[in-house]
Amino acid sequence: MFAVVRTGGKQYRVAAGDKIAVEKLAGDAGDTITLGDVLLAGEGDKMEDAGKVTVSAEIIAQAKSEKVTVFKKRRRHNYRRKNGHRQQMTLLRIVAVGDSKAEKKAAPKKEAAPKADETAEKAAPASKPAAKKAAPKKDAAPAKSGTHETETGKKAPAKKAAPKKAAAKTEDKK
Repeated sequence: MFAVVRTGGKQYRVAAGDKIAVEKLAGDAGDTITLGDVLLAGEGDKMEDAGKVTVSAEIIAQAKSEKVTVFKKRRRHNYRRKNGHRQQMTLLRIVAVGDSKAEKKAAPKKEAAPKADETAEKAAPASKPAAKKAAPKKDAAPAKSGTHETETGKKAPAKKAAPKKAAAKTEDKK
């Protein structure tokens, strides 16, 4: 049985046992994934309903594809730029192509790690004596205000704001 699947914006014709290189997919080597976007399925000349068919694959490796050289040039302007790029890809081995009912497998579940709160409580005792004493507070700097103190300790009068004659003149002109 074969199927045409879409992944990473490309379409691949696959059958059981095929190896394909696709755009990067999440997972580690050895993980089993299901390619859900099946466009076409069939066996020989006979086509089947693609909605009922699933394709399961095993990740062989996460790798980089061939290096692509990007070279830009504008003639007569002394402009040249050379860059290289290696696209991330995933190597897949198609395990099975078939009906979703017959091919459903329970994915292996990872064991849940113990909660961080429980491990922290075990590591630290419940009550600790206070190890540090509070440092004495230093005198705070005097608060700044609109008035200034003189040497005698008396406050000097605050400066008066000049009357706003210019603002009054502009309002009259309007």
